Amino acid sequence: MKKVYVVDTNVLVQSPYGLYAFEENEVVIPLVVVEELDGLKKAEGEKGANARKAIRLLDSLRQRGNLLIGVPLQNGGTLRVETNCVNVSLPPDLPENESDNRILMVCKGLKEKDSCRDVVLVTKDIVLRIKAQLLSIRAEDFEAEQVSRKEANYTGRGHAFLPQQKTGDFKNGGVPLSLLYSTDSEGNSLPLSFTENEFFLLTPDESSGQTLLGRVEGNSMVPLRFRKQHPYGITPRNAGQYFLQEALMESAEKAPLVIVKGMAGTAKTFYSIAVGLEKIFNNPTGEYRRITVSRPNAQFDDDIGFLPGTEQEKISPLMRPVVDTLEQLLDS
Repeated sequence: MKKVYVVDTNVLVQSPYGLYAFEENEVVIPLVVVEELDGLKKAEGEKGANARKAIRLLDSLRQRGNLLIGVPLQNGGTLRVETNCVNVSLPPDLPENESDNRILMVCKGLKEKDSCRDVVLVTKDIVLRIKAQLLSIRAEDFEAEQVSRKEANYTGRGHAFLPQQKTGDFKNGGVPLSLLYSTDSEGNSLPLSFTENEFFLLTPDESSGQTLLGRVEGNSMVPLRFRKQHPYGITPRNAGQYFLQEALMESAEKAPLVIVKGMAGTAKTFYSIAVGLEKIFNNPTGEYRRITVSRPNAQFDDDIGFLPGTEQEKISPLMRPVVDTLEQLLDS
């Protein structure tokens, strides 16, 4: 049986398109949520922008049907605005004039109307989830846009074993991906999945002291093309920096976007600027004509106008790491 998800305002403020995250189930928007969105539409920053986006989304659905009856969604579910449940009684300690409690009235009313259906309140508000539990209403956090666990993130690099007798073939141009494998805790071979341009640390299965660095290209694992190069005089110090150099030195046609993740001090900015200088000044390839560096002004909130000095002086603390990197590269 399809579930009924009652969505709180804070879910739509965080993710206006979260309405489409409930698959083929029924999504219910209490009228008080629409009123709260209307009150937030003039708020500054992301909160106001998302409130306006959610209102426009509801308006586009209104044009496709009656929101009071229910409008079909693209994912197979339905959405409707609930205006009833005004006569549902709550405990005396929960005044009915509060927005959160009006949402609880909708949840309670839907449960009483059809006790067989599973009614779920979806909210980011921890206190509201506690109140819902006191009323025997199932409540959940909205997790559709939360960052996945660290081990579930794509890292761009992996580890595989390579048959010892094929190491020469790998060094001379590459080996088929079908030859590579992983192992479980008992030493049994396991198949691997590969992504184009993913980097791998390769260990010959008869020589644990040797490590080869490779990259996925089509159906083959190939050695790094730029391993022996030194962009703007820089030499990589570890496998991660070899992988970073390979990705940045690759042509814009083959690698139009490189996303680098790593702790502070792992040479992300340093290497990016060094390769940029290399491709523009030392060995111009014609792909690039200038370097653009941008950083978010999160430390200064939305406005830097209150800071003293000129515009250049205001943003100089943000750009100091970039300037230091440029000075170090040019001086050396």
